[in-house]
Amino acid sequence: MTSPRWLRHLSWIPGIWIAWEYIYYLQFKLPGAEGSVYLFTILSDWLGTPGGEKPFRLFVAAMEMAASILVLIPATRLPGGLFSLGIISGAIFFHVASPLGIDPYNDGATLFKEACVTWVASAAILLLLREEIPMWIERLRGLVPARRHA
Repeated sequence: MTSPRWLRHLSWIPGIWIAWEYIYYLQFKLPGAEGSVYLFTILSDWLGTPGGEKPFRLFVAAMEMAASILVLIPATRLPGGLFSLGIISGAIFFHVASPLGIDPYNDGATLFKEACVTWVASAAILLLLREEIPMWIERLRGLVPARRHA
């Protein structure tokens, strides 16, 4: 079952926000801008992987790039929204639970606020396209071979 057409059209709004947000920050993550290196160094040290800043930063950048693509393709917007929700939940967790803090740049917590808006946009996609969830579950079931019991 697919969502009503107007909901699918409405889902473009959060999808564009998510893609814009992730793609915008790639310009800092991919080349290793000073602020991005600073944040990921704090996180990798806190996680007990000192020196792991670069692979961690590039892994997050790759995931955000993939989520950006998925939310812009109508046929994959729902799994893209779910993927984005997972990514941004991790970002919010790290801001709240790690030494990174809510306002690491002392700029009024811009990064954290944008993460919260991206979380809401991701959840909005899931809400708007919720009628497609059973279809996606069936698709995933088809990818997993049935277990044989001995």
